[in-house]
Amino acid sequence: MRKDYKLLEGKVVETSEGSCQIFVYVNPGPDEMKYLLDECKIDAHNLSSALDPDELARIEFEPDHIATILKRPQNYSSDDRFLFKVSSLGIFLFKDRILIVIGDEVPLFDGKHFSHIESVKDVLVKVIYNIILHFLGHLKVINMISESLEQKINTSMKNHYLLNMFTLEKSLVYYLNACNSNAVVIDKLKANAPRIGFIPESIEFLDDLVIENNQCSKQADIYSSVIAGLMDARASIISNNLNVMMKNLNAIVIAIAIPSFFAGVGGMSEFSGMIGFKHWKIGYPVFILAMVLMGGGIFILIKAMERLWRK
Repeated sequence: MRKDYKLLEGKVVETSEGSCQIFVYVNPGPDEMKYLLDECKIDAHNLSSALDPDELARIEFEPDHIATILKRPQNYSSDDRFLFKVSSLGIFLFKDRILIVIGDEVPLFDGKHFSHIESVKDVLVKVIYNIILHFLGHLKVINMISESLEQKINTSMKNHYLLNMFTLEKSLVYYLNACNSNAVVIDKLKANAPRIGFIPESIEFLDDLVIENNQCSKQADIYSSVIAGLMDARASIISNNLNVMMKNLNAIVIAIAIPSFFAGVGGMSEFSGMIGFKHWKIGYPVFILAMVLMGGGIFILIKAMERLWRK
């Protein structure tokens, strides 16, 4: 599917007229792919890279255009189960027009920053800025989700909350890699600004893009470190709780085992006769009470020794 846009009074406006400078191809079909390859002379590898979510960001200078592959956040769906995916975007800058190839439909030209656009070269840098803002928006959502999951993990023993945290950590790794990959493209655009034909205002805006992208990358790194630390701390807490539980169980086992020995011996008819417990209605209740007191005393003694050992 193709959408046509033109520059009108410094803004990008969708139009159906023939005089257009911006063409957006959303998941292009066979005929559109053939047109891009044959008529626009776009390299087949670059065109396929624009639709490949695993492709790294890069920029290539062709004889009649500049091919730019960027990483962008993919639209989140509830079916993704807290996995925020990354996709690719291809921008092909010609002298008097710009072609954008994307796998799914997203709002590319929304936001107040899409103003005061004088040429198609400005569209390129504004789209990059829009991608960075999209990443920042997703990072805020990821942070909110992680805080919610943290509260649930503290009050629940279910494993799926931990799995959701692992998924968020995986998403942040993808986002961090995408931001670093886009940083290479931005730096190369800045280094070749005279060759591309950027005006001084666009070059200054590229400096701002470098700062914004670095902040986005650092923010993703911080969130990833926080979640990783939280997962490590949670694993340590679980291990510590397990150790405490095993200590208590061992104390209970020992407290039961010793009285059980005497109960087994006391249950022998010969031993009962020796200690004078011939009247079982009196002897057995007394013997059971003695075993309970012995077990409780042993348990208290073990816990007291444990507290002394901790000191």
